[in-house]
Amino acid sequence: MSAFDSDVVIVGAGVAGLSAAGELVRDGVRVTVLERRPYVGGRAYSYAHPVLDEVVDSQHVLLGCCTNLIDFCARAGLGEKIRWYDRQTFLEPGGRASTIELSGMPAPLHYAGSFLRAGMLNAKDKVAIARGLAEFARGYAGASDEESVLQWYGRTRQTVGAIRHFWEPIVLATLNDSSEHCSMKYAGKVFYELFLKTSTGGRLGIPTVPLSEFYGAGAEMVEREGGEVELRASVERLEQGADGRWLVGTADGREFSARDVVLALPFEQTQRLIAGMKLRSGEEVRAGLLETMGRFVHAPFISILLWYDREITTLDHAWLLDTTIQWFFHKSRIRGYGPEQGSYIELVIAGSRRELPMGRAEILEPALAELARFFPGVREARLVKSGILKEARATFSVVPGLDRFRPGQRTRLPGLYLAGDWTATEWPSTMEGAARSGRLAAGEVVGTRERFLVGDLPASGLMRLLV
Repeated sequence: MSAFDSDVVIVGAGVAGLSAAGELVRDGVRVTVLERRPYVGGRAYSYAHPVLDEVVDSQHVLLGCCTNLIDFCARAGLGEKIRWYDRQTFLEPGGRASTIELSGMPAPLHYAGSFLRAGMLNAKDKVAIARGLAEFARGYAGASDEESVLQWYGRTRQTVGAIRHFWEPIVLATLNDSSEHCSMKYAGKVFYELFLKTSTGGRLGIPTVPLSEFYGAGAEMVEREGGEVELRASVERLEQGADGRWLVGTADGREFSARDVVLALPFEQTQRLIAGMKLRSGEEVRAGLLETMGRFVHAPFISILLWYDREITTLDHAWLLDTTIQWFFHKSRIRGYGPEQGSYIELVIAGSRRELPMGRAEILEPALAELARFFPGVREARLVKSGILKEARATFSVVPGLDRFRPGQRTRLPGLYLAGDWTATEWPSTMEGAARSGRLAAGEVVGTRERFLVGDLPASGLMRLLV
């Protein structure tokens, strides 16, 4: 047996690949994970920026309803590296703050008190939001994949204020796209899990360390339990062997042989490998997979990273309203830096198609002006350095009508499996979707699709009477 023989080769060490590997090695399967980069995490990664002299990343978060991702983190020993928040702050220009926070009331009333007090919404806005949420009181299964969120706004008579100060920020933050590009099936899933089903589903968890360090613990878990994780192993070739095994070739000339291969990659990288793989049979399967993947489109994401010489606010994070910036993360506070170390800030522009082609100054200068409208302390602080991270392929867009084209994890090519948030998971483009896809792929490998899947949170409180 060659040193490069495995039961399963997993291509990609993002959340999907590590989730699949973690379940398979625990089940006694010999697994090798191949990752082209020198670090793990996939699109949830961090790296040492050569100019800024900082380890940087684009902020990703967990939610209380992310059961498979939370289980993965628990197994990897990451519980102490997640900071959980039960309060969300919404800021308007000028600094007026509204908070949505958990109370002692049972679901679906757990946010009701703070929602009624929220100054960012008037009475008509609140009635419209309640009317919209009532549609999901018994679950979201009836939400149509053909209907866009924008169409749903009109059908449920949402007010301008409700859209601008509640729905649209939530949609952009969770689905990374604007309402006209998002399927109501997945927006409904988000609304139901975060605001109605249970009092813990909408809790916000933020990693307290850079993301590749965070998910590096997942790679260490895989290796601790007997798997192998190979970095700087860019896969360039897939081939069906004569003996029914798969041959996987890397750019540095190594070859791995496996009974099964899991492609745990974004759709465009999967498309490239499938287009170039050598098959002994199954050309019609290849054509079908390529046609399916051709229907997916990207949604971009931009992070603006700022370092100030002093702390500009005591908030850890906030939603920013009536601006192109959706989210503010005070990373120095989240990571536990002392106030004397200043403020390390990340501003997020989700679904940033308009900003993507802009130059650095076109993005940075308006962002700095906007930030000062929310945090007056910025005017007294000195900006030490700044950076802009553009993720042109950050996520796939859950456009209306796409759901029927999301492929399952088992393909009709024997021994070839797919993972990634874009595959059929019943979740949108999130790290939870990625974690679910990896576990579903692992289940398919061993013959029982949902064997390793952690179920969604059960309904709690009064919601148990409705579902």
